[in-house]
Amino acid sequence: MKIKLMADSTCDLSQDVLNRYNICLAPLVVSIEGKEYRDRIDISNDEFYKNLMTFKTYPTTSMPSPESYIACIQGAIEQGYEKILCICMSSGTSGSYQGALLAKELFYEQNPESNIQFEVIDSVSMSHGSGWLIMKCAMLIENGYTFEELIEYCETIKYRIKHFLSVDDLDSLIRSGRLSNASGVIGKLLNVKPIMSMNNTKGAVAAKKRGIKQVYNYYIQEFLNRVDYEQTNFVIVGYTSDINKAENLKALLLEAGFKGDIYIMQMGVAVGTHVGLGGLSMFFVEKPHEDFKQHMKDKILKYIHS
Repeated sequence: MKIKLMADSTCDLSQDVLNRYNICLAPLVVSIEGKEYRDRIDISNDEFYKNLMTFKTYPTTSMPSPESYIACIQGAIEQGYEKILCICMSSGTSGSYQGALLAKELFYEQNPESNIQFEVIDSVSMSHGSGWLIMKCAMLIENGYTFEELIEYCETIKYRIKHFLSVDDLDSLIRSGRLSNASGVIGKLLNVKPIMSMNNTKGAVAAKKRGIKQVYNYYIQEFLNRVDYEQTNFVIVGYTSDINKAENLKALLLEAGFKGDIYIMQMGVAVGTHVGLGGLSMFFVEKPHEDFKQHMKDKILKYIHS
């Protein structure tokens, strides 16, 4: 039975990938100087980053409307799908997940006789973190995974999708509350680049490095220490405005011995609003921690005794 994948636009997957796997997106809305733009529809990434520093007021974002999710559902039905899996940005950083749940409720209210299965996953990830999970699901569908197996995989692996994001534009972190004004001023003076990761569904500063070379070194060392090669058959390297940084990081990953695929993809307008210029990210699956292993043991025991 055909399985449809959908997501909100913060997954930041390339158009080629979206087309290849027939993935439908519900766009976030970006407000720029009093005008609203649908992410990936009304404004391009390059146009946004080119003009970002000229805006008199800084852009803001809002979650996709329930109607945009429902439009994806209706489109999937018209294409003959009966099972739809929607994977959203972390509920700790965006309302996209709640918006998708609301859309699910509205859809079944409007279509009480529908036999469509529609499930929503909180990816607990940002940007290409949810994108990595969506791509992996698309590959698993090609390998014959059932709908139930996909859901179980997502709920099992999502906590191990590792994020690293370095930022040039410290003002964006100050605005989002991830960095204090004092730290931001000192960071600019010393050329310190904060490196963000995820902590309990929200972004947090994991390290601070001086200059891009130290950022590269940190990324590669953390990758080698953490990567689960069995699960990580591909890595996503993301960037906002400088693709050269992404290409350099890809070269370093290959030099470090990674044998899988490495996809370079640009962060979209909605994510770029909070990251700013010069952003560089990396996403892969890390080895399970001891608390995760215990969680899985408890889950298995619960299943056995149920």
